[in-house]
Amino acid sequence: MSDAIKRLLVLSLVFVAAFVSVHVFRAWRDGQPIFGFGSKESNQQFTPEYATLQSKSAIDPSLVPGLIRANDEMVEIVDRVTPAVVSIDTEILKRERVIDRYRGRIYERDRVTPGLGSGVIVSKEGHVITNHHVIEGHQKIRVTLHDGRSLPATLINSDKLLDIAVLRIKSGDPDEKFYALKFGNSDAVRVGQLAIAVGNPFGLGESVTVGRISARDRSLSDNQRDLFQTDAAINPGNSGGPLLNHLGEIIAINVSIYTEDQENPGFQGIGFSIPANDVMRTLEYILDKGRPIHGYLGLATRDLKQHVASDLNFSGQGVFVSGVTPNSPASKAGLEPYDIILAFQGEGVTNARGLLNRIRRSQVGSDTDISVWRKDKVINLKATVGEANPFEQGQQIAENARLASDRAILNAIGIAVRDLPSAYQHQGGVLVQQVASGSLADQKGVRANDYILEFNGQRISDSQQFYFNLVSGAAVTETTLRIRRNNQPWRNVTFPRIPRIKEPTD
Repeated sequence: MSDAIKRLLVLSLVFVAAFVSVHVFRAWRDGQPIFGFGSKESNQQFTPEYATLQSKSAIDPSLVPGLIRANDEMVEIVDRVTPAVVSIDTEILKRERVIDRYRGRIYERDRVTPGLGSGVIVSKEGHVITNHHVIEGHQKIRVTLHDGRSLPATLINSDKLLDIAVLRIKSGDPDEKFYALKFGNSDAVRVGQLAIAVGNPFGLGESVTVGRISARDRSLSDNQRDLFQTDAAINPGNSGGPLLNHLGEIIAINVSIYTEDQENPGFQGIGFSIPANDVMRTLEYILDKGRPIHGYLGLATRDLKQHVASDLNFSGQGVFVSGVTPNSPASKAGLEPYDIILAFQGEGVTNARGLLNRIRRSQVGSDTDISVWRKDKVINLKATVGEANPFEQGQQIAENARLASDRAILNAIGIAVRDLPSAYQHQGGVLVQQVASGSLADQKGVRANDYILEFNGQRISDSQQFYFNLVSGAAVTETTLRIRRNNQPWRNVTFPRIPRIKEPTD
């Protein structure tokens, strides 16, 4: 045997001896058996423990009859309302860019992404209310009822501004009447009153939480205004579910939560809900006319720039009026170009987009108080909100417009468009929402839901750019739109130049 092998064997024996010594020492120190020997428990049998459990409640029921009654009443409310609350599952098709390093190329593919939310049945015919953001960009919607049935749902329409969508479900039985909940009067809701949130948090299934109305008229953004705040727990998946009062009436639709962690949102005691009266008004519009109805004043506005404010000898915050549509509600109320709007309905305004959204959310036919700065003094005006059609909304979006001539161009072309669902906005373009009968677009065969990608060879990013390009370019040259319908080939539609009408002068 060589000396090297002998040394290796000696070192190995030393290592094993050291390991065994350490193990024996630790076992002896801790009183544990050594290599399984000396275990006392192996020969012992388990002796049952004796415990005397408490047989009486901490509180005598006769001392808390009110709490017992309140508990039973809450259980009764939940039993009555949960059959009308549904879970909503969606499939959203998203386009993603893939890098193929093996072949050295980049391509795009569609990927189906599941989504979830909540909803509530509001009619015996199967109309369901949920949030617009729950179903936005959907390819398929299924609604799971309280009894476990999963039914396909059809989107009737939605109001992106209010974040409300109206669905319709049908079962195999055409005569089936669905269990529905009643809308309450959200104007009568008081701070401190009971609030019950029902929904499908995190996709776990039906869940009920209880809290109070913490505040009214909360605003998260220019779009989301006049919301209820509640401390009833609302978590991801609760969106679209109802917020109920003590009578089981819908007083609001849950929409969002306040969280500082946007990547992993969780409830922090502050949830927000859309008041029921706003929801019911949108529901009635969609069922009656097939679309949401928004308020309209006929104003073209811009954010107030510092040099404009200086020219008008104005200091402060407001929105600049760049134009007023003739015979519009704003014109009849006395608003004029170069006015600076200071307040709308008693609340200050700071940017044009926020003012436009507040006008659009105003109830048609309601009177609105508007404060303006004109020639070094404040003037208080009152305007009656009109009903906006898609073409008038297009004129409101084209904020830099010369209103009278732009109105003529928009009416002549006769196209109203809307933005693509958020899942597809990266590819650009707009969808045709409506085509005016007898217009140039109607004569050229443009139809609702056509996809417009390019304007005079340039890709369009959104509806605002489309309207701006249309009113600024159609009077100068021919207008060519690149359009596609469903999976049919692309085609170009060309409209003749439309001369501007002469603007009226003062």
